[in-house]
Amino acid sequence: MRAVVQNDKSRASRRVSRASRATTVLAVAALAAGCAQAEDQSVRGAPGQQAPPARAVDGAAKAREARAALAAAAKRWKLDKVPLTAPAPPAKKPEIEAREGFEVDGQEEDGLPPVFTTVPTKEKVVFLTIDDGAEKDPAFLRMMSELKIPYTVFLTDEEIKDDYGYFKKMQARGITLNNHTLSHPYLPGLSYEDQKREICGMQDVMEKRYGKRPVLFRPPYGNYNRDTLRAAKSCGIRYAPIWSEEVYVDHWEYREWDQDLHPGDIVLTHFRGEDDWDGTMTDMVRRFLDRITADGYAVARLEDYL
Repeated sequence: MRAVVQNDKSRASRRVSRASRATTVLAVAALAAGCAQAEDQSVRGAPGQQAPPARAVDGAAKAREARAALAAAAKRWKLDKVPLTAPAPPAKKPEIEAREGFEVDGQEEDGLPPVFTTVPTKEKVVFLTIDDGAEKDPAFLRMMSELKIPYTVFLTDEEIKDDYGYFKKMQARGITLNNHTLSHPYLPGLSYEDQKREICGMQDVMEKRYGKRPVLFRPPYGNYNRDTLRAAKSCGIRYAPIWSEEVYVDHWEYREWDQDLHPGDIVLTHFRGEDDWDGTMTDMVRRFLDRITADGYAVARLEDYL
């Protein structure tokens, strides 16, 4: 009888031991699940929130890096403030027409390239354009690249033929190269055929040297007549922008009576250095950017609006 009791006690003891081990296993499993959940929550964030996709995190990081690089560049080039960034180009391009008073006979009937000084837009943007190509300052290329400033150039063959490669570097940075005639003459004083030779001849140079025939043309000195626009159209030109303001290294000049900037204004300057100015191309850019930034304007790319 005593032996039976002992066997029953032994079996009960083994059942308790197995139950204890099962409880321990369940406890460990629950603890592991809790840890995993805690780790998972640390990734997902607070309840009711979702962690941003990895691509969004990468994009935000890149945006911060870009802003930091731009701030460093602004400091390096001694700007008063970091230049403002232009808004995205318009999905629907504005309609470009000849400025009132700048038309020629047959302007609309013959579909002649419009001469204009401002692009229709409500955005606080201006367009920087640079003429001729006489000065070839490497520091200017670096400055504009580091500051991410778009600009449009109008080239004259007589001024660039000593160094076509300088403007090839500019083109490689995404800058559009356009037509400013072969020799920068006063076009209204020439015959139609001579004007066509100046404009179409420069189209040939641009195609040979840079692989494209431009659709933008700026008449030298901003002077033109009906023959100028007829010749330009025959050479494949679609637009003839001139300017509202001109910036120098030490001052600005304005076309409008209020002597001020306006949304969509085209700003002119030239490739000049210390031989012609009391300063360099980079000094001119600094003056330009400090002025427009202080007035709340950004520089946009002219071609994006045409």
